[in-house]
Amino acid sequence: MPLNDILTLERTLAGVPGGSKKRVLEYFSRFIAQQIPQLDAEEVFSSLIARERLGSTGIGQGIALPHCRMRHCSEAVGTFIRLRDKIDFDALDGQPVDLIFVLLVPEEANEAHLQTLAELAQKFSDEDLRKALRKTDVAEQLHQLITSPLDASSSG
Repeated sequence: MPLNDILTLERTLAGVPGGSKKRVLEYFSRFIAQQIPQLDAEEVFSSLIARERLGSTGIGQGIALPHCRMRHCSEAVGTFIRLRDKIDFDALDGQPVDLIFVLLVPEEANEAHLQTLAELAQKFSDEDLRKALRKTDVAEQLHQLITSPLDASSSG
């Protein structure tokens, strides 16, 4: 599934206050429940926290990819959050996080879920993309950067 089907402009957020991993996940849970009425904020939050207990989704270089399967989620849903301030996310490299892509997928979505996570990890491993994302607080620009295909010359 293309990223622009998963991430809408309305779910591309800039300048979100950080504070802590828990606070950001609570913020996202409330936000996504307002966007998608069949999702319950408490259930989303509990599922994300349960996934974090298995191991941090902070993948390094200031990036986190919190994700979980949701019973009432009918299709993959993504939200990109550019934090105003970096936060500790227990990332693998120990670095604080300021770029977060939260992914919710239907309970039965196994292979598609993994493919989307792999695509996101590859995309965010691009140093030029990370720099560009950190230079703007304009949601439209952030959305465009994330949903555009990686330049073939910059990957690898």
